Amino acid sequence: MSWAALMPVEDALEQLLAMANEQCLADSEILALDDACGRVLASDLVATLDLPPWPNSAMDGYALNLADLHRQPLAVSQRVYAGLAPDALLPGSCARIFTGAPVPPGANCVEMQENVEVLEDGRVRFLQPLKIGQNIRAQGQENRAGDILLRVGKRLGPFELAVAAGQGLAQLHVVRRPRVALLSTGDELVEPGLPLRPGSIYNSNRVLLAHWLRELGCEVIDAGILPDRPAQTRLKLEQLQVSADLILTTGGVSAGDADCLGQVLRDNGKALLWKLAIKPGKPLTVGHIGAVPVIGLPGNPTAALVTFGLLARPYLLRIQGVEDVMPLSFTVKAGFAWTKSASRREYLRARLETGVAVLYPNQSSGVLLGATWADGLVEITENSTHQVGDPLRFIPFNELF
Repeated sequence: MSWAALMPVEDALEQLLAMANEQCLADSEILALDDACGRVLASDLVATLDLPPWPNSAMDGYALNLADLHRQPLAVSQRVYAGLAPDALLPGSCARIFTGAPVPPGANCVEMQENVEVLEDGRVRFLQPLKIGQNIRAQGQENRAGDILLRVGKRLGPFELAVAAGQGLAQLHVVRRPRVALLSTGDELVEPGLPLRPGSIYNSNRVLLAHWLRELGCEVIDAGILPDRPAQTRLKLEQLQVSADLILTTGGVSAGDADCLGQVLRDNGKALLWKLAIKPGKPLTVGHIGAVPVIGLPGNPTAALVTFGLLARPYLLRIQGVEDVMPLSFTVKAGFAWTKSASRREYLRARLETGVAVLYPNQSSGVLLGATWADGLVEITENSTHQVGDPLRFIPFNELF
């Protein structure tokens, strides 16, 4: 395989999603609602009841039958609160009713209390024109029993879990967690809390990616730090393939003598892609050890952030059965000029100020602090320049997470 040309981002994503389609997880489990946030539905969520289950009032007011209007003022024959089953409406009367309460049988309209005059004897007079169905939420207005509310492959968030709760469901059928072995490579890495050696740095990528993986519904296997030794790298990857659905690594994927991970994958003939037309993140590597995929992210923290968010994240969602895996993005105005036309697509950390994208001053791939300052990534397409005010695509960080 020739690695001379840089692969466009779209081609790399297409290959990753094709690989994910072949490796979708088949196993599933039943989880309580409280444990299902961030997980993916393994079967359709079907409505168990009409919602609302009965006609109910959208207002605090008075329920009546419009046929009785000519007999007003009307006596109040009952008070109906949410949670109570009302009696049938007595002819020639109305019912005091409160928001969410069932509409009494025989009533076909609710008037808000602000438009009603209460007389000294307790009877009420209606001051505005009324129509049938006014301020009544019909039975089944939201859904009917048997409707498919959420399709298989839907990722569950607070809104989806609330929909399930509204159907009385305490558990959901979800895809099992992908098991991701997270491996950091590099002789220079030291875990936080330990003393730094001369020439060493703390391992921030493991913390970033471990939390991100869990947000995506993954089970993280912490594989620690691996020194830059080809034989140890090969052995470690072979050990991890036994328990992992994916091996995710950081570092060791460039072309240097100490970049062992990329060498191991390429020398074994199992590397599928290497070197992308992206900045930061050019040396991203994807391959297999046995039947287990390996995604090798660059070691620089921002390069790892960008390539994980734009490439590894869609892969991980797709193997769980999620169809729409791309983050939402929108167009913003550039608050800067970009005169450096380049052959690689660039993703710049930016903050939105009144809808205008302003760049973090230091765009080095080794500077992670800019991600805490920024709201997301501005995309600069290949071979392009831009002036202040030009439209640019913006990907907010909250979409990636």
